[in-house]
Amino acid sequence: MKKTQTKARHFTFIIYPESIPENWQECLENMGVPMAVSPLHDLDVSERKVEEMTAEEQVLIKAGNKVYKKAHYHVIYVARNPVTMESVRKKVKRNLGDKSVSHIEIVDNIAHVYKYLTHESKDAIRRKKHIYDKKDLIMINDFDIDRYITLDESEKRSLKNELLQLVKEKHLVNVIDLMGYLDEHAGEHGITNINDVLDVVTANAGGFRLWFEGNYQCGYRARYTKKIDPETGEIK
Repeated sequence: MKKTQTKARHFTFIIYPESIPENWQECLENMGVPMAVSPLHDLDVSERKVEEMTAEEQVLIKAGNKVYKKAHYHVIYVARNPVTMESVRKKVKRNLGDKSVSHIEIVDNIAHVYKYLTHESKDAIRRKKHIYDKKDLIMINDFDIDRYITLDESEKRSLKNELLQLVKEKHLVNVIDLMGYLDEHAGEHGITNINDVLDVVTANAGGFRLWFEGNYQCGYRARYTKKIDPETGEIK
């Protein structure tokens, strides 16, 4: 009986500079699926046991020097439909060469892997891995991490409660006022995806309306919206 291969949409794999063509970014674009590529990981310290290292590497360790892993890129690959890991491997090899892809695996938590691209995931920080610059991330074919992250029910409830608390504390009287406040201060509250806010507010419109109306009835007025004078065009 033939074994069924697991299918998924989110994958990650490693590519090495010496095993890919010079125009590798163009080759990835030609594959036609969204991908995110890490900065070049050329400062990753080897975690192998000393007895697994070469004699030269052991000398470096004893001399207080670090032994680095071979430079590489991490890639997140988002398939348009569920596919097998082997099909992704074959597609990458067709575009980058037979020796291009390594360590391919299915991604269960794409947000975690995305943070790992720069070593900003919790486990990477705990292990004191070198943190790479976000500006060196490469987005292929309009990759946008916000499209692939969904909140579970507990996270939605937590976000809803935090937003309602903001409505109360900041005396917000409508959703435009709320969004105006978040345009300036979302990062201070750990909110990174405005689409999540829109989804939560829309799904709980009745509840938010009660809080907005409560503030309005208490005499509060919008503080974070900008009004445009229709005659002068000036922002008040």
